[in-house]
Amino acid sequence: MQDVIIDLSTFYTSNAKLSELSSYIQKARDLAGNGNEVVLTGTGPVWLYLKIAHALHGKVRKLIYRSPVTGDVVIFDHSPY
Repeated sequence: MQDVIIDLSTFYTSNAKLSELSSYIQKARDLAGNGNEVVLTGTGPVWLYLKIAHALHGKVRKLIYRSPVTGDVVIFDHSPY
């Protein structure tokens, strides 16, 4: 297991496009791996964060949202410890 940081702002240029959602999800799933602790960060629309979080549920052990305003917010943690 390892920590993986995924910066969603690197997934697109200018504006995220709903028509590209499946490619964003696949990229996030590829980067996340299996059973890792994943941090989502970077500028992005709420709908993209929500869809990526949903796609990673059951694939990663722990998902964290990192914001310069709030700091780290645990979205889910399936660690047995």
